[in-house]
Amino acid sequence: MSERAALVTGGSSGIGLAIARALGEDGYDITISARRPEKLEAAAEELRSAGLDPNSLPANMADEGKIEAVFESHKERFGRLDVLVNNAGVGIGGEIAGYPTKRLDLQLDVNLRAVVIGTGLGLPLLREAGSEHGKALIINTASIAGKVPQPWVSIYSATKAGVIGFSQATQKEIAGQGIQVTALCPGFVDTPMTDYIKEQVKPEDMLQPDDIAESVRFLLRTSSACLVPEIVFARPDELGGGI
Repeated sequence: MSERAALVTGGSSGIGLAIARALGEDGYDITISARRPEKLEAAAEELRSAGLDPNSLPANMADEGKIEAVFESHKERFGRLDVLVNNAGVGIGGEIAGYPTKRLDLQLDVNLRAVVIGTGLGLPLLREAGSEHGKALIINTASIAGKVPQPWVSIYSATKAGVIGFSQATQKEIAGQGIQVTALCPGFVDTPMTDYIKEQVKPEDMLQPDDIAESVRFLLRTSSACLVPEIVFARPDELGGGI
């Protein structure tokens, strides 16, 4: 068992998997969770092939009981939590008029409600880690759409703006407890979530998942006196134009 442990939701691909891999390479015990069991197992096997030994548990982040099960599994396996990455997210575009309530509720549940629930569940162990070494970390994956809201993804933009606001409020609430909160706000990242736009924006012109993972490494290498409330990632030719 390592001296540090991290939990990553939405960890089966893209940003979440890249962060999990980076943290595992840096000596963290890792729990990853995602909705699709087969995709999650493939990710876990990929990490195992790299010499890591992840704990993995499928969970629908719209289900509070499933979220609780992930945190309980992590605690039972590792007994500590130094880094919490609330990364699971979903984006469904569409016109505001007539937008299906089911799609609205899903994005609110996964993108925002699950972040709130997960943070609350993680705080007891994070406080223990913070009191031990002064640098426990909560990473909330938001989006550049939460900074510059985008048409046709109004609900997604609203949820990600909510994640940014929640991150800032959480930081104020837990000040002095050795925990820092950072919202990550990337533009287009080359992941399955951006497949819909890849005819207009080539994957090689997008941010890469490892770009985001490296930011987590940076945050963990800074001192406890250095608070980074948010990081905005943008392509050189377009600031604020992607989600």
